[in-house]
Amino acid sequence: MSGKRSQRQRILALLEILMQKTDEDHPLNASEIIAILKQRDISCDRKTVYEDIEALNLSGYDIISVKGAKSGYFLSGREFELPEVALLTDAVLAADFITHKKTGVLVKKLKGLLNEYQAEKFAGRTFIDNRNKGDNEEIYYSIDATQRGIDEKKKITVKYIRHTLINGRTPTLNAKTMKVSPYALIWADDHYYLVCNNEKYNNLMHLRLDRMKSVTVTEEDYRHFSEVSEYKDEFNTADYSEKVFNMFSGNEEEIVLDCSTDILEQVIDRFSDKIFIRQSSENRFKFSHKACISEGLVAWIMQFSDKMLVESPESLKQQVKKRADAIRKLYK
Repeated sequence: MSGKRSQRQRILALLEILMQKTDEDHPLNASEIIAILKQRDISCDRKTVYEDIEALNLSGYDIISVKGAKSGYFLSGREFELPEVALLTDAVLAADFITHKKTGVLVKKLKGLLNEYQAEKFAGRTFIDNRNKGDNEEIYYSIDATQRGIDEKKKITVKYIRHTLINGRTPTLNAKTMKVSPYALIWADDHYYLVCNNEKYNNLMHLRLDRMKSVTVTEEDYRHFSEVSEYKDEFNTADYSEKVFNMFSGNEEEIVLDCSTDILEQVIDRFSDKIFIRQSSENRFKFSHKACISEGLVAWIMQFSDKMLVESPESLKQQVKKRADAIRKLYK
């Protein structure tokens, strides 16, 4: 084995040891590092360890030397700290579209970002509970193929799965193949959605990624989003997400809502604190905002009962009244 190759392997092994076995409370001295390297059939002396640590520091790794009762070296400034890994893990566990199997794989990979002492603290988090996880093992492939279609501006074909009832009582899966022009992937309402256009229609539609199978990128150029949306040069995903409720599409209009101050936080959570608010009475305020008029918006408004009143447009006001009448009739 050449000297250069041996040197590269030794430095990489040293970096791995520092990543896995050290932190501020668990430094390793040169003798301990030499012993661990020896277990890996790598021989070196103290001078070589010092030189390799200096080389790693010069390469951008923050390796700290400490003196005291427990002297030695530890790797500081990790790419991901324990709270960050915990946050990412919680997000994976909470994502319903990720299957139990892939959740386990992702959590294991995230755990690999920690050293062995952090991993012990992390052990209590590395579980998969019995929440309703998806069962579509093609989800990674679907995301990859869909993103490729977006990047390459090509249409994709997809087999879309929905539940239907047989004889009005037995749920069954029904697959429908469609060709769509993909524009954006959006995380909303605890699901992952594709915003796209079905070539048969002149509007935007949303498909849930966990219900998509057999996604294939075609050679056919996609239909430009300017033909089916207000966006001309760039599909503004953030703007679109702000206007769409519960991923229901619809015609965009200016809405005016009169609200109780009790729900100020919920309004700001949905529309941000940049909306222009004006007081309408002692305990109420009103604001205006552009939004897509849809069943999703109606459902969002209905959840606030008498704490939210639609002032305009008239079409939205009538939809809310119709929904309220239907609920009242149901409970007669």
